[in-house]
Amino acid sequence: MSIVPPEPESFTERSTNRSWRQWQVMMPLLLGLVGFIYIGYLLDWNARVIAGVTLLIGMLSGVFAWLLSLIGLMPLVGPLVVKVLSFSFIWLLNAVGYLISFIAIRRGYSKDVLTYRGLTIALMIGIVIGYIVAQYL
Repeated sequence: MSIVPPEPESFTERSTNRSWRQWQVMMPLLLGLVGFIYIGYLLDWNARVIAGVTLLIGMLSGVFAWLLSLIGLMPLVGPLVVKVLSFSFIWLLNAVGYLISFIAIRRGYSKDVLTYRGLTIALMIGIVIGYIVAQYL
């Protein structure tokens, strides 16, 4: 008595089924998150609660990674946008800027914080533009 294993499905059938399921799940989830943010804004809910719930649902479901991969599919510009969004230096610079801004506002240096944040944003935009220009030269 021999047991014949079932015939495996082809790679394209598996990947097609999986991506179609993700599309069917991720798009309504993304639209639901956008709707949740919009309703929270209209009802004047606490911004930290809205951001926390959105971040928690987005990270657990993988909708942020799915959205980045969708952006990465755009020809020429998509991969550059994904690379720029994943620069750890920019994230670190922004986080340190928010921390310093928080401390400075508490001490009464709000005008200086505006100048500092403007310079930080200009620096980050310059880094991004320089990276994009360097990719095409």
